[in-house]
Amino acid sequence: MTAHRKDIEANLAPGDEPVRADYERDFYSWLMDQARHLRDGNFKALDRDNLAEEIESLGREQFNKLVSALRVLIVHMLKWDHQASSRSRSWVLSIEAQRLEIADVLADNPGLKPRIAEAVARAYRRARIDTGKETGLDEAEFPETCPYSFDDVTTRSFSRSRL
Repeated sequence: MTAHRKDIEANLAPGDEPVRADYERDFYSWLMDQARHLRDGNFKALDRDNLAEEIESLGREQFNKLVSALRVLIVHMLKWDHQASSRSRSWVLSIEAQRLEIADVLADNPGLKPRIAEAVARAYRRARIDTGKETGLDEAEFPETCPYSFDDVTTRSFSRSRL
């Protein structure tokens, strides 16, 4: 018995079995129930449709994590390019942090690599709006499509010495 399973079962009263939890009513218990069925090889008891949807949702979360990190990074790049007088060490550090986040997401999820162009395009749509809000510049001042390649986003130099 794994430590995780012991933790789950330790919270049950003696003789209690985990109840078959309803997906809509008690998501946590449903998850624990599904995990127990998987570990026990009780595949007929699995809620296959909802389980598949939740697994797909986990994949979408990883893609959205990549998009989010790209969006923050692109906002700083747009600000760097369109408000040179406001450049700061903070922007450079944020760029460096987001690059590490992007690298980590891709290292943990190499299957996302074929979707990088899509992630950059999605990130840019929001980055353009966010940059307008943060800078007060009109959104129309930024190109309709992302002016940066993934290589630019991940390797372009932003020197602290130019501040």
